[in-house]
Amino acid sequence: MRRLIGMASLKRATTLLSNFRRQSTITKSLPQLTKDRYPHIKRGDYATLSQKHLDYFVGLLGRNRVLTDPSDCEMYNVDFIKAVRGYSQCVLKPQTTEEVSNILSFCNQHRLAVCPQGGNTGLVGGSVPVFDEVVLSTSLLNKIISIDDISGVMVCEAGCVLERLDETLGERGLMMPLDLGAKGSCNIGGNVSTNAGGLRLLRYGNLHGSVLGVEAVKANGDVIDCLSTLKKDNTGYHLMHLFIGSEGTLGIVTKVAIHCPSRPTSLNLALLGLHSFEDILRTYSRAKKELSEILSSCEMMDASSLDVVTSHLKLKSPLGEFPFYMVIETSGSNEKHDEEKLNAFLESVMGDGIVADGTVTNEPSKIRLIWDLRERITEGLLHDGYLFKYDISLPIKDFYSLIPKMRERLGSDASRIAGYGHIGDGNIHLNISVPEFRPDVLKKVEPYVYELTSKLKGSVSAEHGVGFRKPPYIHYSKSDNAIGLMKELKNMMDPNGILNPYKVLPSQ
Repeated sequence: MRRLIGMASLKRATTLLSNFRRQSTITKSLPQLTKDRYPHIKRGDYATLSQKHLDYFVGLLGRNRVLTDPSDCEMYNVDFIKAVRGYSQCVLKPQTTEEVSNILSFCNQHRLAVCPQGGNTGLVGGSVPVFDEVVLSTSLLNKIISIDDISGVMVCEAGCVLERLDETLGERGLMMPLDLGAKGSCNIGGNVSTNAGGLRLLRYGNLHGSVLGVEAVKANGDVIDCLSTLKKDNTGYHLMHLFIGSEGTLGIVTKVAIHCPSRPTSLNLALLGLHSFEDILRTYSRAKKELSEILSSCEMMDASSLDVVTSHLKLKSPLGEFPFYMVIETSGSNEKHDEEKLNAFLESVMGDGIVADGTVTNEPSKIRLIWDLRERITEGLLHDGYLFKYDISLPIKDFYSLIPKMRERLGSDASRIAGYGHIGDGNIHLNISVPEFRPDVLKKVEPYVYELTSKLKGSVSAEHGVGFRKPPYIHYSKSDNAIGLMKELKNMMDPNGILNPYKVLPSQ
């Protein structure tokens, strides 16, 4: 690992960072039931699960793939950040598209509401029941069907874990175009259904560009085969895009065809300390120009964000204390060229006084340690207590503007207000920690934070989706006519409204 100090040349660090093991999932009491915390949400006109329904599911899947024990169902009812909780009494685990089709056909006929769920790593309550919906888990749809080494196209089932896919592709010299902190547990079907962004969107774009085809099952059980593996298929409507980002409200994705780029053979990562957000903007602007084709990721985090991983998770930062930090990654195919280009950039921004300090490495173990400082922030924040988490897109010049405004508005009501995210694509993660859930704090935050976002011409959801938490606020980013068209599509494709109800679309 190389350390940058003032105007000095890049030097090899004399000490190595220790390896840290990921902590186990935080143990904390279950959150209040969603129906009690949000009493304005009323259960839809759906059937109640009966023994007749269970008998059908057991006949279709067998007893081992129909979970009804409350202790078995509990983990499927609570979201990752323990903010919402349903009370589903039944979790179904199909292994084939045909089984998904039969389940949905039966549920549609009997008006049983269904909550599709992948890795359950969502942060807006979109992947867990609100009431007693039947949970349809895609975790056993986990086969890699094919990998074409020449075209770089992989076809796989929706329940494949993102990290496993990337590891398998790595053996073929390829990589997933998507990378995010939850990669060890999130499923590709959930990634597609929420149009997940992640750490390298700056380089590889979003999933609307990488996904070439999908197979999905509609509410009535019809299988929609749009599983094209072609980069160019201009035959009418691009129906697969209806399912990308629709969060399981229009159909359940069962298979995905995705274009996977070549894995870079040269990788470098820098962690930088800066004195102001203006310096971050200047550094990013320079990085785009001076690193250009090898720039693959550009992240920022404020001091409060870094503090949660150093204090709660006991990770060690190789830098001293600064108000802001950046993580800049380059990837390419020529190690000498890439190192020289990154070193020249770093010496330039430090020489001009934009960057105060930094460290840079190309060693995989040390790259992993630096990425942990960024990727494990959400995990660290959960140690604060209850987390109000907002995923927002803003014009890059306004990227950090909400954090000081929320600090001023909430004062001592919040124990922490932190901001971090993808400066390269304008996606800021605003996090407000309180010891426990407080309705009065929620009222101070919402809809205020969305009103500010709208005034700045931003989006109320950048990459986490709308889920359960944001339907009342989608109008801050979508026009009435656009929302009306979305409702028409929903009514056409799921007229009984059984697929992931209470999510994405406003009730009125």
